[in-house]
Amino acid sequence: MENMSEARTRERVASTAWWPKWEQELSEYINTCERCQKANRKHGKKYGLLQHIEEPKHTWETINLDWVTGLVPGGKENYNACLIIVDRFSKSMRCLPCHKEDTAMDTSLLFWNRIISTCGVPKIIISDRDPKFTSEFWTNLYDMLGTKLAFSIAYHPQTDGLAERMIQTMEDILRKLCAYGIKYKDHEGYTHDWFTLLPAVQLAYNTIQHSTTGKNTCSGRKRVVSPVSCGSLEEESCDHPPHSQKLP
Repeated sequence: MENMSEARTRERVASTAWWPKWEQELSEYINTCERCQKANRKHGKKYGLLQHIEEPKHTWETINLDWVTGLVPGGKENYNACLIIVDRFSKSMRCLPCHKEDTAMDTSLLFWNRIISTCGVPKIIISDRDPKFTSEFWTNLYDMLGTKLAFSIAYHPQTDGLAERMIQTMEDILRKLCAYGIKYKDHEGYTHDWFTLLPAVQLAYNTIQHSTTGKNTCSGRKRVVSPVSCGSLEEESCDHPPHSQKLP
């Protein structure tokens, strides 16, 4: 699995393994990873927002939506982009392979099939896509739903810091998977590109402890045991802090 950050990689390793001087060796490995150093973005000072973004009170009530483009074509459909959606309440993330050339209708259908069918219809969408595209996107969803409900559209040339950092993290991981045409082979010798690895990347991200909540996005439900952090398969009860009581 690609290095999300040193702190998060350390947390993942500490939950499953130990060896002498492991923290020092892990830090050296991450800081000398050539592919990670080349793919990591440079962070600069961000512009302020034009308006305040009110924090949601329920899951999938308010979402951030952004695209990662310029990826190496992956999968049988030759996907070259990825639509990344962040739920502002739970900090859960969904990554949907798509094409850079997709129209507003294409995006509406993707959103309908992959998000609305499982998460419901959000009230507010925050996006840095041009207002015309966003308006057409919502209009298409209205038609699919057969409703005239007045959803809100928040347009920001640059989204708020928290959601943007989450999206940038996923973008960095995807670009590392695409870097220099590197592919991965499984035990049967088949090669896999970023499209094939995307579900595992999404699972890994959604099961790490989030820095702002101290919980992963599954908190408040029965414990989720992922293949990358299997210890005991016994179910454990979860605490239900206020911020996670609304999770489905």
